[in-house]
Amino acid sequence: MTEDYLYPMISVEEAQERILRFFHPLEPERVSLFEALDRVLAEDILADVSVPPLDNTAMDGYAVRAADTSGASPQHPATLRVLYDLAAGYVSDIAVTPGTAIRIMTGAPIPQGADAVVPFEETDEKSPQPHPAPGRGGEGGEVRVFQEAKVGAHIRRAGEDIRQGERVLAAGSVVRPAEVGVLASVGRATVLCPRRPRVAILATGDELVEIEQKPGPGQIRNSNNYTLAAAVQRDGGVPLLLGIARDRLDELTAKIRHGLSKGADLLLTSGGVSVGDFDVVKTVLATEGEITFWRVRMKPGKPLAFGHIKGVPHLGLPGNPVSSLVSYELFARPAILQMLGQKHFRRPEVEATLLDAIPHKDGRRHYVRVIVQKEDGGYTARLTGEQGSGILTSMAKANGLAIIPEDATSLAPGSRVRVMLLDWPEQIF
Repeated sequence: MTEDYLYPMISVEEAQERILRFFHPLEPERVSLFEALDRVLAEDILADVSVPPLDNTAMDGYAVRAADTSGASPQHPATLRVLYDLAAGYVSDIAVTPGTAIRIMTGAPIPQGADAVVPFEETDEKSPQPHPAPGRGGEGGEVRVFQEAKVGAHIRRAGEDIRQGERVLAAGSVVRPAEVGVLASVGRATVLCPRRPRVAILATGDELVEIEQKPGPGQIRNSNNYTLAAAVQRDGGVPLLLGIARDRLDELTAKIRHGLSKGADLLLTSGGVSVGDFDVVKTVLATEGEITFWRVRMKPGKPLAFGHIKGVPHLGLPGNPVSSLVSYELFARPAILQMLGQKHFRRPEVEATLLDAIPHKDGRRHYVRVIVQKEDGGYTARLTGEQGSGILTSMAKANGLAIIPEDATSLAPGSRVRVMLLDWPEQIF
């Protein structure tokens, strides 16, 4: 049987669906708040206290009875006797009574009897003056109020942010800096998150040398391992670098077994999955595990292998560096995010006007490296240069991949295209 019969080309969407059905969130581990940043919660978070725990002031000023300031104006100020000086972190049992006020600092609990706060700016004390013993007594005296206070003015009510027993964060929430603050507010120093997936990364090919070596005739440095490891780390995984495997069955088998022994949750290989005589990855995978190999109707990145080796999913990426990285973006990245408990895998997309021509295509979906810019309220996309699958600098220059549909034969400048954003600096938005 021909390879076309055994492994017909399938769409990007079908390849993604087949891959993702094998991945699920990994078992949870307990991590500190800072370790949880950008990860997904594996538990509901309930509040142990209300936040704030008591009514408190949102302003520096005077806690008063609003009725005592009725009609107050610069021409006819209300004069109140000051009972006490109350700072944040202290509670007073002195009540505000008719004709009195308590000097109060932001965050301090509202004293009994008070129903409003008058900011310093609306009194004859235009700015707060230091007190020798904040929260421990008062100097007496009087304050003149130049503006009528409304009931509830500048008061933050108990529990207005969080109520005790409330579910403040649900399992599945992504922990951003704001969520870290919420967790700290309810006393959670640690939380449960799916553990980070361990991703074993292996490059294959007799032509490869390590990056410290100067390539000889016919050789190239092994950039794929480092590109993929950086992508895995950026996306939340833990890269396990396995080095280079030569195009020999015994060496490739030994490298793969070593990666599995390190507890890999996913094995990524680059190279060895096309139809050449020395592409041995398919042979080893068929021997060591159960492999389903298919080709995807896309460019770059048509050759792709996916299967399992001793229960560990394997994704065989093409060897050309651009093909490898584009395939990672479309297939490996979603798998890693799914293991981390993420629900949203797609990068943002915009519609842009193409500034360069896209020549005749071959019926596959093309992912063209472009630079996206915002101009006149819309987006433009220009090619980063030559688009060969071995030109890695075309990816280094790109902030997006223009998606050229399978049925588009060619595109002229001015055509509208969808662009998947790889990053989105401020100038894009």
